[in-house]
Amino acid sequence: MEENIKDEAAKDNYRQAPKTAVYVCHCGGNISDVVDVKKVAAEMARYPGVAVAREYAFMCSSNGQDLIIDDIKKLGVNRVVVAACSPSLHELTFRGVLQRAGINPYLYEHVNIREQVSWVHKADHEGATAKAVKLTQAGVEKVLRQDPLNAIRVAAEPRVAVIGGGAAGMKAALAAAGKGLEAVIIEKAPRLGGKLLELGKVYPSGEQASSVLKKFEDLVAAEKLITVHTGAEIDFVGGFVGNFKINFKKSDGGMAQIKAGAVIMATGFEHYKPHKGEFGFGEAANVVTLPDLITLLKNSPAGRLEYAGKEIKSLALIHCVGSRQIEGVNQPQADGKVNDYCSRVCCTSALYTANQVKEKYPAVQIYDIYRDIRTYGMRHEDYYEKASKDGVIFFRHAETDQPIVESARVAHTVKVKDVLTWNEELEIKADLLVLVTGMMPSDIKFLASQMKLAVGADRFLQEVHPKLRPVEAANSGIFIAGTAQAPMDLTETAAAAATAAAKAAILLAEPDIPLEPFVAVVDEAKCTGCGLCPAECSYEGALMMTEKNGKKLAQVNPALCKGCGACVAVCPVRAIDVAGWTLDQFDAMVDAIGKEG
Repeated sequence: MEENIKDEAAKDNYRQAPKTAVYVCHCGGNISDVVDVKKVAAEMARYPGVAVAREYAFMCSSNGQDLIIDDIKKLGVNRVVVAACSPSLHELTFRGVLQRAGINPYLYEHVNIREQVSWVHKADHEGATAKAVKLTQAGVEKVLRQDPLNAIRVAAEPRVAVIGGGAAGMKAALAAAGKGLEAVIIEKAPRLGGKLLELGKVYPSGEQASSVLKKFEDLVAAEKLITVHTGAEIDFVGGFVGNFKINFKKSDGGMAQIKAGAVIMATGFEHYKPHKGEFGFGEAANVVTLPDLITLLKNSPAGRLEYAGKEIKSLALIHCVGSRQIEGVNQPQADGKVNDYCSRVCCTSALYTANQVKEKYPAVQIYDIYRDIRTYGMRHEDYYEKASKDGVIFFRHAETDQPIVESARVAHTVKVKDVLTWNEELEIKADLLVLVTGMMPSDIKFLASQMKLAVGADRFLQEVHPKLRPVEAANSGIFIAGTAQAPMDLTETAAAAATAAAKAAILLAEPDIPLEPFVAVVDEAKCTGCGLCPAECSYEGALMMTEKNGKKLAQVNPALCKGCGACVAVCPVRAIDVAGWTLDQFDAMVDAIGKEG
């Protein structure tokens, strides 16, 4: 009975006078090796408004979390500051601690004294300690002025739109349907399948891609929760998490609209196309890409490998064509950038295909010319070992010593300085030259612009964080599947697609979706209706002018607002604040940092 009374008191204790607890984390030495954490805790114990201050080896551990819960329940603490690592790692962790202890999870402030203090001031322990104290004091001042906030809830369409109908799109739709969620696939091509339509055998199963595709198609067709639109060209994407609207033109000329609570981007990739003259491509006969060789292998008769009606007795593979390019050496793309990233799957694909050639045509001599072999996946190194044992001859060149191709009418001579023979220049003659091309993301500039999606330097879509928020776009409700995010093989693509579907299903598990409450709030009593703020807002529909009781006022759509604060900066009468980050809080934090002593 006594415990229940304490719990009820804890739930309501934000209505009492602020009582703040401060916790300083050692972070296993990451902080305490530079910052005197005991001194920080002692200084904070004397700071006005602080009821208790402690230091602990790992605040994020279960024992560290229990310290906070005990202080909330036994001491009546109703506001918490943790000085530790980056908030991107553990802010949600500690909010959850407050919630479990029975108080509002937003009566919490996370102070970063690892990245912002110990890691950047390793040579100045005294200065680092003083800075940690100041930052923690600022955190206290902020949380003392913090009001309890509640998550914003928006109604959600119980449906996920999957843009793209390749392996990733089909897998994502099937995984979503498996969790009871309606899925709609929107594919611009006349048929589902994407790059599966082009492939031969796929690793590691050794199945024909056509068989894999048939299984996918049959499963999609049999699933009542999946609707498929092929030949669909998207011309508008709008809305927000829980309520996206996607308009597209159908192949028959008609228009359609899909409403969805979440969107999965499964837009896939394109093969790099070598520019004219790159290793003889487009100028010399018998220079093809790896996808061309895969198609050739599918269609060539048993006993004789042919290209353009002539027998191929030898072929040479050149790796990293369109990947790991060097600025100033390789020709840039239309945007002026080279593809300096590694496409990851090319090495394994090349070796796997070489092994298929050897199995079908053992007499064909194969030369493999590479900078590095990156067979990163489980048992992928087996493909390299098998190729070597079956007579594939490997030549390794330095990064800047790219192979030189001299083409005759039919055969080719490739000159390469072989690192494996102490940079001896060798000449390799081959009937067929195969360029192992990398991956590039599909051209989705229009969609990325419409949906305000973050794109990396490699032009692929970016997830928020590979560990903390994998496959999530920065815009709430949008997830990334497969090679829309990065070069992946089929197994990785399927795993990423299933993850995206699981996250969409979690998001749409309830009729409405909780969103962070850190959005702009208008004080209608102060607002003069000047109209400066909507023009400054970068998010369409998030902030607009309205009229109430004959008075012009700014009005915020909390589902669209990102809490950037641009509107706050232009308001001449301080009528707008961002919840959880008010101007009064900023003033108090600056004063705490600037105060002497």
